[in-house]
Amino acid sequence: MQRKNIVIVGTSGHGFVVMEILQLMQEYNIVGFIDSFKPKNTPCIDHLIVLGHENDIPTLTATYDIYGGIVAIGDNTDRANMVSRIKAVAPGFKFVNACHPSSVVSPRAIIGEGNVLCANVVINTNTTIGNFCIVNTASSIDHDNQIMDFTSIAPGVTTGGNVNIGANTAIGIGAVIKHRINIGEQCVVGAGAVVLSDVSPRSVWYGTPARKIRDRQPGDKYL
Repeated sequence: MQRKNIVIVGTSGHGFVVMEILQLMQEYNIVGFIDSFKPKNTPCIDHLIVLGHENDIPTLTATYDIYGGIVAIGDNTDRANMVSRIKAVAPGFKFVNACHPSSVVSPRAIIGEGNVLCANVVINTNTTIGNFCIVNTASSIDHDNQIMDFTSIAPGVTTGGNVNIGANTAIGIGAVIKHRINIGEQCVVGAGAVVLSDVSPRSVWYGTPARKIRDRQPGDKYL
């Protein structure tokens, strides 16, 4: 069966991680990268180049018979903004998932579109991952979790059962979240935090145990 042609949006280190995942999946043919800040024909990796900016996608779709692709941008807000721009200029663009072959996903889990599941990720039963999320290397998401759109889970995060994480939230490297915890939207939980109580929306928490450090405005940088 002929593989569908796709593009990767973003040429950072995360973009190259996503590229390798897609190559290992052996389901799609990567024709190149899209990047807002680099000139057309900029060399990237594995002989792939920047084909153009997101506004060029309609033309590129006709030229390369592009089925869709994936937005490989680490920052949640930047990723959300890019998805909105692509949907505006190319409504038929299909957002694919990049799921590393070593990831273990329950057949009872629900995975939306445009997600990245990195190496050695575990997604347990009855968990829902929304759209355009990142679940990074060796993270373990236990049963009955709800992870909303445009949320990122850094490497080595562990959640207990029945954890809810709101949209556009970032969980830092190695954080541990106790069972039955609710984390609001637009939050940042710092690296190594141990979350033992609910996290209020639009706030920054870190420490062991984690505590609220300050309020957070949507779009505040955290990477």
